[in-house]
Amino acid sequence: MWTGSSTQILKRCCKESSLVFPDLIFIEACLRCLRTVLISPVTPVQLLYTDPTVVPHLMSLMNQSLRTQEYTTQIIFHCCKTPEHQTVLFNHGAIQNIAPLLISTSYKVRIQALKCFSVLAYENTQVSLTLVNVIVNGELLSSIFVRMMQRDKPIEMQLTAAKCLTYMCRAGAIRTDDCCIVLKTLPCLVRMCSKEHLLEQRVEGAETLAFLLEPDVELQRIASITDQLVAMLADYFKYPSSVSTITDIKRLDHDLKHAHELRQAAFKLYASLGSNDEDIRKKITETENMMDRIVSGLSESSIKVRLAAVRCLHSLSRSVQQLRTSFHDHAVWKPLMKLLQNAPDEVLVMASSTLCNLLLEFSPSKEPILESGVIDLLCSLTHSESPALRVNGIWALMNMAFQGDQKVKMEILQSLGTEQLFCLLSDTDPNVLMKTLGLLRNLLSTRPHIDQIMSTHGKQIMQAVTLILEGDHSMEIKEQTICILANIADGSTAKDLIMTNDDMLQKMKYYMGHSNVKLQLAATYCISNLIWNEEDGNYCCVSNLSSQARQDKLREMGFVDVLHKLTQALDPNLCDRAKTAMQQYLA
Repeated sequence: MWTGSSTQILKRCCKESSLVFPDLIFIEACLRCLRTVLISPVTPVQLLYTDPTVVPHLMSLMNQSLRTQEYTTQIIFHCCKTPEHQTVLFNHGAIQNIAPLLISTSYKVRIQALKCFSVLAYENTQVSLTLVNVIVNGELLSSIFVRMMQRDKPIEMQLTAAKCLTYMCRAGAIRTDDCCIVLKTLPCLVRMCSKEHLLEQRVEGAETLAFLLEPDVELQRIASITDQLVAMLADYFKYPSSVSTITDIKRLDHDLKHAHELRQAAFKLYASLGSNDEDIRKKITETENMMDRIVSGLSESSIKVRLAAVRCLHSLSRSVQQLRTSFHDHAVWKPLMKLLQNAPDEVLVMASSTLCNLLLEFSPSKEPILESGVIDLLCSLTHSESPALRVNGIWALMNMAFQGDQKVKMEILQSLGTEQLFCLLSDTDPNVLMKTLGLLRNLLSTRPHIDQIMSTHGKQIMQAVTLILEGDHSMEIKEQTICILANIADGSTAKDLIMTNDDMLQKMKYYMGHSNVKLQLAATYCISNLIWNEEDGNYCCVSNLSSQARQDKLREMGFVDVLHKLTQALDPNLCDRAKTAMQQYLA
């Protein structure tokens, strides 16, 4: 019903637009009606785009009067929700039509035009790169936005102009060190976080600032020392305020409405602030009751708050110091594990990524997490359809296996299963494959572990390694694969699987002569382990081939000549490794 009637209203407007002035009142009334329909929460925004003639008609009506300018920009602002919507509006001249409205005599028109640019530029490189070159009345659009952020302008205008510049910056149209960002946009957004503003403005200011800071270390450092921002954000957790009289009921209702949004915004901004700098992380964790607030946030009823809290925790978990102190003191792994039991994928991705950091070898949380039976949970993540969850599941297992004891490694292999391990080794996602190789490399460390695993899974592992080296993979993946072979070559009995595989030896010979130094170094390391003299190296050798037999075979295959050539390599590490290998022939 809405689709047909709304389209008819707009088409009728278009017909009337060419008539004499008195009918402008009818056009304005139709547009006002259409605006009311389209901004209603029950009306799907896609309605504006169902008929391809509607948007160009809307653009043609925009400049009939101040009212048509106000109504059309309101419609565009409310109906621009997706990249597809941005593209349609951009292609029909939205920027050219709306830009002059920024210097309108009407505040209502100016603010609606500004809001349009905020939704058009959001995560849109094409729009942002166009906006940065637009000139209105001899002035660049970005300069107009800066003027709109001045303190004497309405808060709504300051905040919306700051959003426009933030989105243009994030899209790469404005440099992060540009003075309009460092000296104007960032301070404006920090101001929006202060107590003097409405709660909804403080939420919007903090979330926009978090988005601006997210990728840039220098902006994070500047923000952290601007107007005591880190301490200022602590106030976001003090809502709803305590009430003592019946007259405060209205205020309590207002505070309750925005309390979740405030906590979510604060967690987001803390996450962005602490994503890189150790001093900032320390400042955040030392803020009053901060770790307790994060732990509480992980079990909040609001899914958005839980997600923001775990993002904040993930940001702080990049700190070795915090892993050893605050994270251990507050046992954050417990609520994190609970969160992993039943959560949407978006939360699971961030929570499992945080868990990866808590499983690093220097984290005191690693042991209690291991004892909680986390291995089965992590292995289940590797079966997920989400590549990010598969990566995180394997990454956590990889960290767990690093310098782990044989019991832990065998539990991982048993829970994961050889079928799933080799399925992951053929995963089409390069990040999944890279982490799986990292896991395998950590499992195949220390000689007894290498020999035991290769004795039961050697054939499949060698087959998987061969397929990867022969496949169309990146240099990083092939380097990691050759490093696994180097570990296998360090085994007592496992090395026979390489020595009896002439095809694999030829592959190592090829990579020793490769143009990529990292591949050369990994292959040379593998051969060095194969020819190592056990007696000199205190090896407990139970290999079918003695070190002398291995050296003789490799000499016959031309490896000595290759090693001799590599002793003249320009890379010092490669040169040293080749010399070390050559010395085994003299031992």
